[in-house]
Amino acid sequence: MARRNWTREETILAMDLYTRIPFSKIGKSNQEIIQLAQIINRTPDAVAYKMSNLAHYDPELQARNVSGLSHTSKLDKIIYDEFSENIEELSFVAQSLLAQMKNSSVENLLPELQLDHIPSGIDKEQQTKVRIGQYFFRMSVLMSYGNACCITGLKNRELLVASHIKPWSVSDVKTERTNPSNGLCLNAMHDKAFDRGFITIDKNYRIVNSRFIKDVAMDDKTREWFSYYNGKEIILPDKFLPGEKFIEYHNDVIFKGA
Repeated sequence: MARRNWTREETILAMDLYTRIPFSKIGKSNQEIIQLAQIINRTPDAVAYKMSNLAHYDPELQARNVSGLSHTSKLDKIIYDEFSENIEELSFVAQSLLAQMKNSSVENLLPELQLDHIPSGIDKEQQTKVRIGQYFFRMSVLMSYGNACCITGLKNRELLVASHIKPWSVSDVKTERTNPSNGLCLNAMHDKAFDRGFITIDKNYRIVNSRFIKDVAMDDKTREWFSYYNGKEIILPDKFLPGEKFIEYHNDVIFKGA
C-alpha cells in the first residue's frame, strides 16, 4: 500500500491538537489522538508521529533541550510558522475542517460557546473566531500548566483563570491575543492581583510583589499567603513558556513597582 502524504488540512488538525496536549502525553494510546486518527483515516501512531514532527519547531522545547522528531516536511514548518502564535485562527480553521469532515457544524461541535446565538451580520464570523480563540486559548494555557495554578499548584478548573500577561485589549490580534505564551494559569485571587499589577513575574519566572500590596486591606493570613510566594519561581509549563516580550510589557506597563 502506497504511503499517503499528509495534506494541509490534516496537518492543521494535528497542529491544533498539538496545542492542547502536553508534549509528554503525545502517543498512540492518547484518546484524543485516537479520535483524530479515526476522523482522518490514519493510525494513532501516524498522528502522534506528525505531532512530534511539529514539536521539532517549538522554540520553547528546543530551549529546554527537548525536541520532537527531526524527519519533518516542508509542510510541517509552514503550518507551524503560520499558526503557532495565532490560536484564534488555528482553532477556527480546525473546527471548521472537523465540522466538514463530520457533516456537522461548528455550532454543534462547540455547543457550550452558544455560537448560534451570535446575531447574523458582517461581523458574525469575526465574533465566532474570537469566542473559539478565547475558548482554546484557555484550554491550551491550562493544559500547559497541568490544570494547576502556576503559583500555588491549586488544581480545580472552576477556580483557575487563563490570565493574559500582556492584556487582551492591547495585544496584537494575530500574534498575541491567543498566543499561549501570553498566558499564565492562575487561581482567581492571584489572577486579579496580576491583572491589577500588584504582582508580576520577572525574566527568571519568579514572583515579585508590588510595594503597594502592603497597603491593600486583608487579614494577616492572606498577607502571609502573598508574602510566602514572593520571590518563588512559578511552576513552569510543559510547553508555551511565558514569552519574554510579554513579561517585559507586564513589568514595565502593568506592574505597580517593587
